[in-house]
Amino acid sequence: MRIVRSTLTVAAALATVTAARGIPTARADDPAVGATTYFTYETFMSPAQEPGEESETPKAAQKVFGATKPSTARARRASRGFARVRFQRDLARAVLELELKGIDPLDIVAVQVQCGAPDGVGPSLVDVGKLLDLGKALHGGKLSVQIGLDAVATTQVWPAGLPFRITESCPVEPGTPATVTTIAGMERLARRGLLYVNVRTKAHLFFGEIRGQLFIDQ
Repeated sequence: MRIVRSTLTVAAALATVTAARGIPTARADDPAVGATTYFTYETFMSPAQEPGEESETPKAAQKVFGATKPSTARARRASRGFARVRFQRDLARAVLELELKGIDPLDIVAVQVQCGAPDGVGPSLVDVGKLLDLGKALHGGKLSVQIGLDAVATTQVWPAGLPFRITESCPVEPGTPATVTTIAGMERLARRGLLYVNVRTKAHLFFGEIRGQLFIDQ
């Protein structure tokens, strides 16, 4: 008996079924697909990725960024997290999904998407606390938030109370004056390994409680 191997792929099989049932299918180059497909970046977050201890907070910044609860060394903290950022392929919006373990939601001061390489402290590009109530959103340890153009901070001015003013933004290219103002620019930073998610708590406010550098989902 001769055995005939089928060359029908799963995608072709699904297309055949949907066509037979009269279900319309979108072309791969249909402009509408750009809003329903994604570039995805992920990170497992840990205290070990924070570039310093709370005790190393610069003296000039302690009034604003000093911890209000007892801090713990990075090596002894059990806090962990997982973050995923999905960029629509038309680069009109992004979605941040976050899950935290070992952190009391009521202790969270900020959740931020920041630009910069590992070991550095970079400007905040998206401040999630300005988009929703963190305490309520993270009550179950998870949150999901949509990021649009209006959420991308083109310029970050450090809070009042410091003895000096710091105005900074995320550069399109290091050493150039052009700054990131779009979701497309944000995705380009992620693609180059220059975007991270940072969670700040009352005990670990200057550097952060946990941090995770975003890398493309393979």
